[in-house]
Amino acid sequence: MKEAAGAVRIEKRGRVALLILDHQSKGNAISREMLVELGSATAEIESDRAVRAAVLTGAGARFFCTGADISAWSGMDAVEFARHWIRAGHAQFDRLARLSVPLIGAINGAAFGGGLELAALCDVRVAAPDAIFALPEAAIGVTPGWSGAQRLGRLLPQGLVREMALTGGRLNAERLREVGFINEIASNPLTRALEIAERAAALAPRAVETTRLVLNAAIGEGRDAAIDALAGGLVASTADKAEGVASFRDKRKPDFRGE
Repeated sequence: MKEAAGAVRIEKRGRVALLILDHQSKGNAISREMLVELGSATAEIESDRAVRAAVLTGAGARFFCTGADISAWSGMDAVEFARHWIRAGHAQFDRLARLSVPLIGAINGAAFGGGLELAALCDVRVAAPDAIFALPEAAIGVTPGWSGAQRLGRLLPQGLVREMALTGGRLNAERLREVGFINEIASNPLTRALEIAERAAALAPRAVETTRLVLNAAIGEGRDAAIDALAGGLVASTADKAEGVASFRDKRKPDFRGE
């Protein structure tokens, strides 16, 4: 029987959406199908205004995500690998990074390669005491492909990023908590992450969304889109916008009053 390629499951828990990476036979490694499903799950959250926060975790007790499933990309030539696999991962990771609601990471186990890059997308990260973090790509002849060097370089001291990327070093949760990458260490990271998500969900949703945009823009995450979104949101509520649309529909000259 052919092994299942894995899945990204989404569960709605009131105002919180729970995203679960479920590919346990391969350490929740990301397959082609999972990349597509990650994009679909992100779109579903964005389309549901009842969702005010999201939690990302891995299925099972040992792995958050061990990166990209080697069987999904090992047979690609250089052109296909660069043009399709790397770009596809970037596209889905970027969508998740620019989610409209806070994203809380429940890091329940090993976060290697793409798994660590996923953790870097989260606003708040809660890790299990035995969670391990690594960028092992050079050990198999490739490089971090889904913004590991960029996002992690902004969130972690360069010495730690280079230790992982250039020596294959593995860091524990306590070491990353000391430098602020991990917010909390908890025996049950999912329970704690859901509690934090509920706190975020209780706040004013548009204020939280706008604040996340500003915080992302401050570190260079989707800055151009953030500026346009903030400007668009500002003018969309004006009387002039309503008048402009109405005049277009009525085929008449608009009467703008600066309101």
